[in-house]
Amino acid sequence: MTNDFVLAKVQGALLTILFASAPAIIAALVIGLVVGLAQALTQIQDQAMPQTIKLVVILLVLLLFGPLLGQQIAEQASTALDEFPIVTR
Repeated sequence: MTNDFVLAKVQGALLTILFASAPAIIAALVIGLVVGLAQALTQIQDQAMPQTIKLVVILLVLLLFGPLLGQQIAEQASTALDEFPIVTR
């Protein structure tokens, strides 16, 4: 087992997590900008509204993309567990 192999596996895992979290982060960013702009235009100063809307939108994004993202993470974990006995010999 070389350090390059371990680093490649860690890099693959980190990229998988990055891609899995991207839809929720992008949705939160877009909704935050839209709600902030709407609050600035209408001069509504409610602090709970943006968080509530972001929470609902992120929940919907996770419901839509969750199975696909979970499948990618499960495949990554399955591959790591399958390769573990070979790597540790």
